Amino acid sequence: MIRVMVYDDNAGRCEGLELLINQTEDMKCVGTFENCANVLNEVERLHPDVILMDIYMPEVNGIEGLKKIRRSYPDIMVVMQTVFDDEVRIFDAIRSGAHGYFLKKTSPERLIEGIRDVKDGGAPMTPSVAGKVLDIFKKEDNRGSKTFMLTDREQEILGLLIKGMSYKMIAEACKISWHTVNSHCKKIYEKLHVHSAAEAVAKALDERIV
Repeated sequence: MIRVMVYDDNAGRCEGLELLINQTEDMKCVGTFENCANVLNEVERLHPDVILMDIYMPEVNGIEGLKKIRRSYPDIMVVMQTVFDDEVRIFDAIRSGAHGYFLKKTSPERLIEGIRDVKDGGAPMTPSVAGKVLDIFKKEDNRGSKTFMLTDREQEILGLLIKGMSYKMIAEACKISWHTVNSHCKKIYEKLHVHSAAEAVAKALDERIV
C-alpha cells in the first residue's frame, strides 16, 4: 500500500485528490494540508511514501517544504504540482530534490501512474515539463567536462530519464526488460553519486552530462 500525503491550498482539489487516491486499490491518502508550515511534524506523524506538493501555497510554499523534507526525510518521494510550467520553478524544484513534476491539468490516470512510477524509482514529468527541462539543456551549449564514465547505454537511459520517462517506458523504448533498466539505473546512480532518478536528472542539468 502506497501512503500518499497531499499539500494544496485549494480545499476542493485536496478533496478530489483524496477521493482519487483512496479509490485506487494500492494507495491510501493519509493526510491533506493547505501549506507546509508544519510539514516536518506532519510527515513524522503520518509516515508517507509519496507526497504530492503544490508549489504556490500561503505561509510556507512547496519549494520550501520540499527542501525541509529532503534534509530530514531523504527517502520520502516528493512530486511537485503546479498550474504553471515556467523554467525557473521547474529547475528550482528539480535541483531541490523533487522526484517528479506534474501540471495540475494532468489526467487522474497519469497522476496515479506517476505516483507508482516515482515509488518504483522513476522521475515522472508531464510532457510539457519534460520539454522545459530539455530546453534548459539546449540553452547550455557546452557540455560538462566530466563524463562520470557512463557507457553509451547508460547515457541513453539518463537522457530518457531527463525526458520524464518511467522505467517501464524506457524498457519499451530500448527493447529491454524493466529489470535491465533498473540495473542500468543503479549503475548510473552509483557513478553519479546520487540516490534517485530525480537527483540524477538534477546532476545531469548541473554538469551537462548528456
